[in-house]
Amino acid sequence: MTTGIANPRPDEVPAAAAAAATTRSLLTGGALAGPLYVGVGLLEILFRDGFDIRRHALSLMSNGDFGWIQIASFGLSGLLVIVGAVGLRRALRGSPAGTWGPLLLAVYGVGLIGAGAFVADPMDGFPPGTPPGPPVASSWHGPLHFVAGGIGFFALIAGCLVFARRFALRGETAWSGFSLATGLLFLAGFMSIASGSKQPWVVPAFTAAVVLVWAWLTALCLRIRTAAA
Repeated sequence: MTTGIANPRPDEVPAAAAAAATTRSLLTGGALAGPLYVGVGLLEILFRDGFDIRRHALSLMSNGDFGWIQIASFGLSGLLVIVGAVGLRRALRGSPAGTWGPLLLAVYGVGLIGAGAFVADPMDGFPPGTPPGPPVASSWHGPLHFVAGGIGFFALIAGCLVFARRFALRGETAWSGFSLATGLLFLAGFMSIASGSKQPWVVPAFTAAVVLVWAWLTALCLRIRTAAA
């Protein structure tokens, strides 16, 4: 009596194991993007003169003598997000969110790389010596920084919603709520800072939303990696 399920050929087993190992490695890379970005940002906050987390977004650290550190952080984090998105695509192929979720996160990764390539204009006293308030004059790359970041942010928000739906369909209400709350809170934080509001809570709220998003992305990659093991 047979089960009707063909046994894999001996040569298929090593190939399948290698593919699974590659997928797990890609997801591990995606999980490392957040700790890298947040860790580098925290060190810069502690050691770079003139930076005030209450008034300055991390993007401003792309300016000054050590601006290359933040630029590299944008680029490496973006590449790791893309790596993680490839891992998610491989792990979720054929399932809900298996296409659009990873694709939207990959767009976010490209947006991060673009935000590093197009440096934000100095403003509001950073780097030291910069006049207070908005940029005195807009460069050609300052608006492109905002455009690249904005495209990436909206793709990320959409990705959160796609994964929220995936988890809801699977009955994983905690993960669905986590994904939905992350997307909506980040949308609120981004819209607040994009509005140009000078309320003292705006920049800290946006920074908190950025940390939340990175925590969600790290947790997502680890969650899918565990399921794919």
